[in-house]
Amino acid sequence: MDLDPILCKQSGFAFYNASNYDFGKLIDDPQDLGANLKRYINSFSSNMREVLEKFDFPNTIDKLEDANLLFQVMEKFKTIDLHPDKVSNLEMGYIFEELIRKFNEALDENPGEHFTPREVIQLMVNLLLSQDLDSLKQAHITRTVYNPCCGSGGMLTIAKERILELNPNSTVFLFGQEVNPETFAICKSDLYMKSEDGKEADNIKFGSTLSNDQHSDQTFDYLLANPPYGKDWKRDKEAVTKESEKVGSRFSAGTPRISDGQLLFLQQMLSRMKSFESEGSRVAIVMNGSPLFTGDAGSGESEIRRWILENDWLEAIIALPEQLFYNTGIATYVWVLSNKKLSSRKGKVQLISASDFWVAMRKSLGNKRREISKKQIENITDIFRGFEASEISKIFKSTDFGYRKITIERPLRLNFQITPERIERVKEQTAFINLAVSKKKNPEMKKIEEEAGREQQKAILGVLLSLPDELYKHRKPFTLLLKKVFKVDNVAVKASLLKAILTGLSEKDETAEICRDRDGKPEPDTDLRDTENVPLDEDIYDYFQREVKPHVSDPCINETVRDSKDNEVGKVGYEINFNRYFYQYQPPRELGEIEGDIQEVEGEILAMLKEMGV
Repeated sequence: MDLDPILCKQSGFAFYNASNYDFGKLIDDPQDLGANLKRYINSFSSNMREVLEKFDFPNTIDKLEDANLLFQVMEKFKTIDLHPDKVSNLEMGYIFEELIRKFNEALDENPGEHFTPREVIQLMVNLLLSQDLDSLKQAHITRTVYNPCCGSGGMLTIAKERILELNPNSTVFLFGQEVNPETFAICKSDLYMKSEDGKEADNIKFGSTLSNDQHSDQTFDYLLANPPYGKDWKRDKEAVTKESEKVGSRFSAGTPRISDGQLLFLQQMLSRMKSFESEGSRVAIVMNGSPLFTGDAGSGESEIRRWILENDWLEAIIALPEQLFYNTGIATYVWVLSNKKLSSRKGKVQLISASDFWVAMRKSLGNKRREISKKQIENITDIFRGFEASEISKIFKSTDFGYRKITIERPLRLNFQITPERIERVKEQTAFINLAVSKKKNPEMKKIEEEAGREQQKAILGVLLSLPDELYKHRKPFTLLLKKVFKVDNVAVKASLLKAILTGLSEKDETAEICRDRDGKPEPDTDLRDTENVPLDEDIYDYFQREVKPHVSDPCINETVRDSKDNEVGKVGYEINFNRYFYQYQPPRELGEIEGDIQEVEGEILAMLKEMGV
């Protein structure tokens, strides 16, 4: 007989403990405290044991016993009530974050990996829900919320609380996945204690979302996350790369560089949106600045941005204040995306500079010296909803962030001359050196072949030294001359070797004739090769005529460099250089003002020296 349902009902939770122990009874037997505590943990129902195992309590108990600290720790916890009715998920998040912050500072761990400030979550939730307020207030609605890297669950629970504030009669289901065992356990245990049936806790899965998505058959209404930034995805590389090769898969748009997996999580979230026909979804994700602009045209990052913008999913990006996070002070950005844009937002992207929306904290927590007030959260949300241009809100077309990178070639111009210096360069050419290098394994054959090579080298140098040092500014007649004299002197020179000799005897010369290939087309000078980023809404040839041709000699567009998707000339790229759009020129101070400051400082220094008797 399955007693689990009966025992759960008796406990009032979705789990139970079958032992007779509580913390008081455990402390009453200090001699057997370690063994009894382990029995107490093992007496939980299987679903809660899965959670507790992630904390690795047996090893922790052994370590505390060895240090004679177990009784003291248990005595402290006996007096603390951490039930969700007493300590909310928000407060438990703060407790966890403070412990992790101290742990990270001690070990210098990866910044931003574990947690998100609560006011940042509240802002993200506000942005996520702000355009759906009317629909969220309808009767008997059901909504799903998902986080692919849910940590201790703060984003999920705050999102649910906000939806229930707007509509107490709504039903909200939470889903998430977490790879860190401790944060997974905190999230799942919290939901077990808050839920009578435990279904929400069962929707929290353990493992890497990137390599083992355990919600692959589901889509969600709202998706939000703070993925670890600046952290590599090496352990997921094999699975991610394999999936990226499948058309229409989560990662088929592209993969970012191995050192930073933020954009992989964003792709994961976009792949879990409901279809537009099913009312669509909204996404909010906070990342650092790297996903905005890292990666040139054709790179994985650029292709991911291209996929997002050409599908018209990006609604807005909000620049947050620095020094918001607990163990890093770097700039962060909230991306808001949706496949159900309002008609007024279609084809457009809003950039909001909220970097000045902060108040100083009374006491710093690590690198966190600032926070966003409730009023400021409302202001930022209003700016987002208002969708109007201002000094801190800019509206762009999606295509404004795109460009076509064209390759500009200039022709190769060389002169040729046989001089002692250039003959020395011939001797340094790999093809010339390899004449006297044999790959034969037989020592005798190797010796014979290398000797023959050295003789050929002498013959080539003899021919070159016999020629006059006339300067040639046209490659073709000089090449014909070399071929003729080598043939007359019966010196065998292959095409690759002749090319090496010509390289050694040549120098760049802007006054020389253009070097051409066998079809008569100009050969490019790779040292003069350049690129231009042409805005997508501009013709590349018009741009070339206006911006390139007047400024350099004999330029041309390399029409063999084409985009892999549309096969047009030039590679398409997308980047969002956020700071460029909000840059305000600050003129330098007047020299007289600077000089006055210097004189004032000098006076202060002299006064100090005088006081010291110097």
